[in-house]
Amino acid sequence: MTDKIRIAHLTSQEAREELTSDAVVLLPMGSLEDQGIHAPMGDYMAAEIMADEMAKAARTEGLKVFTAPVIPFGGKDYFESSHGGISISHTTLVAILDDMFACLERHGIKKLMIVNGHGGNVPAITEVALRWRQKAGLFVPSLYLWKVSYGLLPEIVGKETAARSSGHGGDPLTSIGLHFYPDLLRPDLMRPAPTGASVKGMAVSGFSSISYAGADIQVPIEAIEATTTGAYGCDPQLASAATGKALADKLVAIGVGLIRDHVAPGLHD
Repeated sequence: MTDKIRIAHLTSQEAREELTSDAVVLLPMGSLEDQGIHAPMGDYMAAEIMADEMAKAARTEGLKVFTAPVIPFGGKDYFESSHGGISISHTTLVAILDDMFACLERHGIKKLMIVNGHGGNVPAITEVALRWRQKAGLFVPSLYLWKVSYGLLPEIVGKETAARSSGHGGDPLTSIGLHFYPDLLRPDLMRPAPTGASVKGMAVSGFSSISYAGADIQVPIEAIEATTTGAYGCDPQLASAATGKALADKLVAIGVGLIRDHVAPGLHD
């Protein structure tokens, strides 16, 4: 087996030899949006690194795993207000995923797993994965890194700290960034997320909701209206490289386990 992990690094001859029906391909996805005034906008970098780390760890268990090029632009949502951010419509993202599935399936590469780092990608992933199960019998799981991480943080830093550090612009992504690419972060700009935002006289309770009579009501607001720093409901100052390493290790273990126990043996019908 080649030492190369990324499909982009394979020569065409190596691709013919290595990307056979027993190969597993990881599809990393992320976004380019406001992750807090202290953090790089490209959270797709974290998804790409995590996919590579899973592939490397899986190789040590004798599993033939490769990573596809990352999709760097996330599906449009309330973060389109991010200055300099680039997002793509749901229709476009569905088309990209659809085409990727089609290209891989054409060549008999059916053992796929998505490594996702953006909530706005979930609807497109769901639509395309269901379509290809119905259409060609593919069964493609998606590991949403940060959703899984929220469940892991309490056991790593304790429930109280996790409750204060978790949120957009805080953990898990800030700790992951401090672990993998600390030189790209600005710790001097870290501060607790602002509170008390309101829209049209109503208290903002989330990136797409206001609070009324104790209930969260969905409204068409944008992220910039919920927070001026990109961080919401958290304190990024509580993030750390040590937490990032612990999270990364646990995420890799989960990813490799899923690949070993289910994806590699073959999930397609």
